[in-house]
Amino acid sequence: MHTRISAAGQAVTVTSVTPAVCKWAARYFGVSWDATCSDGTSCLGAAHGPLVDADVDAGALSQLTRYILDHPYRTAAHAGATMLYRYDDEDGTVSAAQPGLDLACHYQPGPRQLHIVGGEEEVVAAAGARFAREMVRAGLQRDGWQILCAAAVVRDGEAVLIPGPGGAGKTACALLLAGAGWRLLAHDRVFVRAEEGRVRLLPWPGAVSVGLGLLDALGMYEGVRARFLGGGQLHPTQRPEVTEALTRGSRAPVRYGPRELKARFFPDQLRSWLGVETAVGGWATSVVFPKVAPDEVPGVLGAGRGVSRDDFVTALTEDRYPDVLGLLGHDPDGPARRETLRSVLAGLPSYDICLGQGASANTRLLTEVTGLS
Repeated sequence: MHTRISAAGQAVTVTSVTPAVCKWAARYFGVSWDATCSDGTSCLGAAHGPLVDADVDAGALSQLTRYILDHPYRTAAHAGATMLYRYDDEDGTVSAAQPGLDLACHYQPGPRQLHIVGGEEEVVAAAGARFAREMVRAGLQRDGWQILCAAAVVRDGEAVLIPGPGGAGKTACALLLAGAGWRLLAHDRVFVRAEEGRVRLLPWPGAVSVGLGLLDALGMYEGVRARFLGGGQLHPTQRPEVTEALTRGSRAPVRYGPRELKARFFPDQLRSWLGVETAVGGWATSVVFPKVAPDEVPGVLGAGRGVSRDDFVTALTEDRYPDVLGLLGHDPDGPARRETLRSVLAGLPSYDICLGQGASANTRLLTEVTGLS
């Protein structure tokens, strides 16, 4: 079985003898990109571009992990788990293992083929989708696309871009606007490219994180909990503390130190669980920079601060998915492209805003600054 994934002219094929692996990829990407799951292998071969082959194979997993452990290797944190990896100077391939996940992979950069083996079906399926996304990302990068740490909503092709670091209120702004008639394009990261003096947006497919307090404020908590207690499955990367809170019916934010742990949704659960309509592209027409201050009155603080270099995610600044396999390669034109994007975005209407207490007051503020009302 295989799933063909494509976005903006770039594509990758995921293959597996385990149907769930290809079905996972189709589900994961089908909301934002084109993803077609089919039986057979008729589309395979070097002429069809990058390939991810992912299977449950305990023997191959043990053999590849042993190979890495028996040779000098490096370590990195990747997708929340320790990764051991080594480069083979003789053939240029890269091998990696994540013993904590019972997962290993081998990448051949010449034909752009990645082979993944693991001990559990769900872990293999998630890894296959994750690395397939990185391969598409590599092609998009070559075509000039950059990643901005931002949420985005779209209406009639026009997009509100909402940049900011974690905790700034990006997801809250996006979901409030989605409830007011916009379509959600991105909740945390978004691909951006300058085209003829405008900035085009493309989704970054991924699990959607929403805090329990925000779900409650938006009136979504009871529906989510009912589906969960009825046997619905949320994304497997959701922390057990959040699962326990949902089971108990707690609406209070769940924290691990300063970090808030959030409910994690599959992309298609945006619509089926949260009632949020999605978009697959748009053009930036305004920029909103939020901050969250629950004790303050929602309001506009002034003209937007402007998109900074730190708002972009590059191979050098990537913290979740460092490019240890060398899938992305060097992006020599990246700095110049990001400066062009910053310049174009600086010419759009831009606002610094404060989100306070009360979903309706925050929604009124957002609809005023985005021109919906």
